[in-house]
This record gives sequence, structure tokens and C-alpha cells, in this order.
Amino acid sequence: MNSLGGISVIFDLDGTLVDSEPNYYEAGRQILAEHGVPGYTWEDHERYVGISTLDTIADWKRRYGLSAPTEELFAAKNRRYLELARAATPVYPEMRTFVELLASEQVPMAVASGSSPEAIAAILAATGLDALLRTVVSADEVRRGKPAPDVFLEAARRLGAAPAGCVVVEDAAPGAAAAHAAGMRCVAVPYVAEQAGDPEFATADLVFRGGQREFTARAALDWLLGAATAS
Repeated sequence: MNSLGGISVIFDLDGTLVDSEPNYYEAGRQILAEHGVPGYTWEDHERYVGISTLDTIADWKRRYGLSAPTEELFAAKNRRYLELARAATPVYPEMRTFVELLASEQVPMAVASGSSPEAIAAILAATGLDALLRTVVSADEVRRGKPAPDVFLEAARRLGAAPAGCVVVEDAAPGAAAAHAAGMRCVAVPYVAEQAGDPEFATADLVFRGGQREFTARAALDWLLGAATAS
């Protein structure tokens, strides 16, 4: 029986469960270089943390004047990213512990990510998280990506959970905004420390301002127990 009062937990994937942003950056750097845009930096990449691949490419086309079709860029970036992700995508140890603790308490869980279904499946399989996180939603499957609430609402629907009973775990400001728009509580673990003061993180119910360095599974579980009692 779920000991957390019917709470369900929805995880973002990239930068939250796994440190995949370096792979996304490298895939983007390579693709842009191949299309005549050299010098793409990590600082350039940070503006896309928490944004879906399709929305990232749409901004690339505007920002860098790319003429290649969106579908071609999307496929190339996904292909390059998958090559890198399958080679190495580390799970944050405390996040793995948190997932395992929630599973032991029989808490319903889902992954709701801006990545493609193929990328999500590859990472979950490579890390072994697929054994515990079986409900998965990609932003490619809904009409709007984050900061719109669509991907979280679809995850709640698939879990059979009311939005008000869901807690989202997110690393990016657009994800925190999406959780708020969905009427869900949010635990924020900012990937980019400088963004911890973003107004969208102010809507989160619990913020680990030091990011993954500060996050612990026990602290998050204790907060969930308190939230379950309060509700």
C-alpha cells in the first residue's frame, strides 16, 4: 500500500534523474558545426536546459539562420545524442536511491521528459531505471512542451492520478512552471545553479538551491511524508 497518502511522483529525466546535459550539449555542438555554426558554447547550451528538442531546434533556426528542415535537424540531433547517451549517461546516486525508496513504498511514478521517446527508452534501459519507471511520457507525444503543462498532465492521466495528488521533480525553470500550470506540487533541484533564483522556481514547494550537491533522497522523502500528512 502507498504510505504517502495517494501521492504520485513524476520525474523529469535530463538533469534530474541523469546527467545527460553534457551529451545534449555535445550533440548540439556537433550538429551546429556541421551546419556552419562554429563556437557553440556550454553557456549557449544552458538557455535550452529544460526545453524540448523540437523547441530547441525551432530557436536554433531563428537564432542561427539555419536553412535545413526541422525534421532533418531533429533526426540528426537525436541520432547523435543517442550515440553519446548509450555510451555513457550517469544516474545521480541520490536520485537512484530516491526512486528505489519510492518503489519500496509502492508510490506510483512516471517520467515526463522533453526528450524523444527513443532517447528516454535508451537512457532508462542503459541505467536500469526502466525496471522501476515504467510509465513514460515524451513531449513529442503531446501538443505543447514545457513550460506548458501538457506532458505532466498526460503522465498523471496514465498513472490514473489527480494532478493535485502529483509531485513533480524538476531541474529546470520551464519544468517548474509546467508543474505549477498543471496544478501539481514541485520539488526543484536546479541544474544550473545561477538559475536557482529564477521566478519560476519560486512556484516550487521545495527547492534544493545547491542542486544535486544538496539533494538527498532522505530529505526529499521526509518532505513528501510531510506533504502527505498535510493533505
